[in-house]
Amino acid sequence: MKCRNQWLALPLTGGLAAALLTGCGTETGGAGDTGDAVVVGMSDDVLATDPAAGYDPGSWLLFNNVFQSLLSFPKGATEPEPEAAKACGFTDTEAKVFKCELRDGLKFSNGNALTSKDVKFSFDRMRAIKDDAGPALMFPMLDSVRTPDAKTVVFQLKYPDATFPSKIASGAGSIVDHREYAMNRLRTDGKAVGSGPYELDSFGEDQARFSVNSDYRGTAKVKNEGVAITFFHGDQKGLKNALANNEVDLAYRGLAAADIADIERDTSQDLDIVEGTSAEVQHLVFNMKDPVAGKLGVRKAMAYLLDRDALVKEVYRDTATPLYSIVPAGIGGHNTAFFDTYGDRPQRAKAASALRGDGIEGKVKLTLWSTPSRYGPATDHELRAIAKQLNASGLFDADVKSVGFEQYEKDIAAGKYGVYVKGWVPDYPDPDNFTQPFFGKGNVLGNRFENRDITGKIIPGTARQSDRAKTDKQYAELQDIVAEQVPILPVWQAKQYAVARDSVYGLESCLDASTVFRFWEISKG
Repeated sequence: MKCRNQWLALPLTGGLAAALLTGCGTETGGAGDTGDAVVVGMSDDVLATDPAAGYDPGSWLLFNNVFQSLLSFPKGATEPEPEAAKACGFTDTEAKVFKCELRDGLKFSNGNALTSKDVKFSFDRMRAIKDDAGPALMFPMLDSVRTPDAKTVVFQLKYPDATFPSKIASGAGSIVDHREYAMNRLRTDGKAVGSGPYELDSFGEDQARFSVNSDYRGTAKVKNEGVAITFFHGDQKGLKNALANNEVDLAYRGLAAADIADIERDTSQDLDIVEGTSAEVQHLVFNMKDPVAGKLGVRKAMAYLLDRDALVKEVYRDTATPLYSIVPAGIGGHNTAFFDTYGDRPQRAKAASALRGDGIEGKVKLTLWSTPSRYGPATDHELRAIAKQLNASGLFDADVKSVGFEQYEKDIAAGKYGVYVKGWVPDYPDPDNFTQPFFGKGNVLGNRFENRDITGKIIPGTARQSDRAKTDKQYAELQDIVAEQVPILPVWQAKQYAVARDSVYGLESCLDASTVFRFWEISKG
């Protein structure tokens, strides 16, 4: 489940085709020979350097800085604007033909010219490889890519999708050099050749280093001399210590909530906490074919008993907020369907009634499945807290089991779990990215939920609408359906944090709903 994940429409003449897109101290932090590079400490790993394979927050951080996409999200914005392209737009009234004209003088970091051939190659390659851990699943609507000339790219869609511009503005739209990448296999040498603001100099188990790409032509204005990322592989305490010991300039994605609270209280260190907006969410997911979790009464009882306020205070120290919707706050179409249906405080009587209405007598024996290796060490703590809430009602006998992510995903696919946790960092800031991947064809949750109104009417209907504000009613209907049938139970929405030495500037431009962590905005004074 993707500053990324954790995910508008751009109308050329008349109606949908009417608009044309035109165009984040002096001390180094003690990180070896990184010179004046900004040293970033990160708990997440980068799982891929090849854009056809990566679909995780760490990998997309690399893609967004090393590769260009035709469009990109400017800081603080939720609508994409031209990047490698100088203009893009739909050329028809159905939102099925999307055309882009490339900027002049585009080059990859190896000096090779970037042309429309590379754009077509990148999309064709991604879809040909169709890696299980890659972004190809974002483009079921893409029929073909044509290149009338060296600077023109035309995307033909199988069906209307007004969110297509946002999809290609994400890391999934990364453009690779056709001379450097094989069409039918992934690159495995840990190298990356792109045309973005930075080039990848080295990539190892514990550190990646990036230098400024002098051949870059685009909208980013680079404010530093390079960036190095030190990986802490989930070691939150190690990341906190590295920050305190001046071994990194800033910490991003990985500090525990308690660590952020400690840093905020300790005024002896020259550290600043920067808070930004985030659309990262976490849900409990129910296997609809499970003999226990598959019963609507069980799912509704859990919805009545979940105390999100207590949970985010106990586990996340208010570094997250309660989530009562599938579409998070700050994203168009957001409503509070779960709050309206189940309230914000435990209601034991209603939970008991839901169980009885489904013919359930006695305590419900249930296992909540967790995987801290993907969603962080606090995930186990969170699920234990939820199990405690359920058990306190006297209606459940719940426990928690935790496994590594690889086994976790295999077991979900095999239908072995009844209730499990899924986190989601969006690919682009549109309600489509919080609904279509969860409830559309081939959904990423693996919970065997189907609803014909959602898949046959709401998702196709919203995909056709270029004015995204006009989709609010349809997305509200979808969220109301989900609240009634409870295939998933929204738990929390994250806040974004970075902690930096007070000589580091620009982080406010790296922490917004687009989830793009912009290396080029960061500087050291």
